[in-house]
Parts: sequence; C-alpha cells; structure tokens
Amino acid sequence: MQKIIRCKVTEIQDHGEQLYSIFLKPESPAPPFLPGQYLSLALDEYSPGGAWPESRAFSIASATAERRLLRITYAVKGRFSARMEAGLRLGSPVWVKMPFGEFTINPNRDACMLAGGTGVTAFTAFLAGLSATYPHHIHLFYGARRPGQLIYRPLVEVAAQRCPGLQVRYYAEQDFEGTDCQPGRIEVETVFRSIPEPLSLAYYLAGPPEMIQTLTVALTRRGLPTGQVIAEAWE
Repeated sequence: MQKIIRCKVTEIQDHGEQLYSIFLKPESPAPPFLPGQYLSLALDEYSPGGAWPESRAFSIASATAERRLLRITYAVKGRFSARMEAGLRLGSPVWVKMPFGEFTINPNRDACMLAGGTGVTAFTAFLAGLSATYPHHIHLFYGARRPGQLIYRPLVEVAAQRCPGLQVRYYAEQDFEGTDCQPGRIEVETVFRSIPEPLSLAYYLAGPPEMIQTLTVALTRRGLPTGQVIAEAWE
C-alpha cells in the first residue's frame, strides 16, 4: 500500500551535463519497499485528501534499509525535470508517494541486468543488498555516454567485491580511451559472448526507451520468451 510523505531536500549532487542526484529526508520513515520499486515525486504542495499534484516517477536508488533518506537520480530531459533543476534547493519541500512497481529481480535464478544511464537506479537497491552468499550468478552490463557518467560505479564495485557471484562490465560511448570501459553501447551479441549459457538467464532492462526497444527485439530474436525479458522503460 502506498504512503504519501512530505520530504525535505538534504543534498543535491551535480554530476555535470544536467545529471543530478537528490537526497530526500522524509518527515516520517518511508514505508518498506522492494529493490527495483519506484516513487512518485511532486514539487507542488499536496493537501491531504486532495488531488495528487503533477508528478514524475523515479526509481528508488537507495538501499531498502535506508528508509530515513531516499535517493533519486535524474537527467534533465523535459519540463518536469527542468523544474527540478531550476527550483530544488537545500531545504526545499517536496512530496513523495511510494512504493510502486514490480520490477524486482527473481532471487531464484541467474540474472543479467542491462542498465543504461540513470536506468541503473532500478538495480542499485538490489546491488546494495547483495550478500557474499547470494546463491546465483548476476551479470551487470552498465553503460553511459561517458565514463564519468557511470555515477553508481562505486556502489557497483563495492557490491562486486562483497559478492563473488556478481560480474560487471562497463560501457561508454565517448571518452573511453584509457579506461576499462568497452566502447559503444550495450549489444546483445557481446552480452551473449560474455555469459555461459545465455539463454538460461532472466534479462532485466532499464534505461532510455530506444535502448529498451532495441535490446528487447534483439533478445527475443535470439529465442528468449517474453517472460524471460523484463523491461523498466523511462524517459
């Protein structure tokens, strides 16, 4: 069941190129949520019992145990995110309705996560909760325009050090020379070459709609049934 909470902006991280992370402190602890779920963020005042204001959905990037501080990450792409960039300051009040969504990793089988840009936030809570004894193999392919935009790489690397079953590959479309990033975008051909028995995994896709569409078509053409390809599209 969703809960509506008034929050205060406690930190704004400017990652450059209109890419931001926002930390929100709820006035009361946020309700329990599952890794991969999302919240609805409203900038305008909400009156209890009234209509929910204009809002936008964001994956909850913080760990599920961190219910007293919520993190979201966004890129400025439209009118609502432009309002966020222009209007949000430290101490700004916002309203949150959460949790929503069923984009959760099945813990009973091996999985492959394909993340583009801020789409990785659909996976960060899951990665933060991975234990050293997680019984299945997890493959993460994480791409961005430039290596510096792989802003959750520190979290990913801590998870990979803790959990031997997590294998990670990074991609960058630009400025990849001299880095450990693979050049270009994530492609199913290279994914399949990197994974033993690739048809046995569940595939989770999160990123720009164009990426989701391209990878979904490519995966289904490889013979994967639709139930084995799960997508969380965002704009």
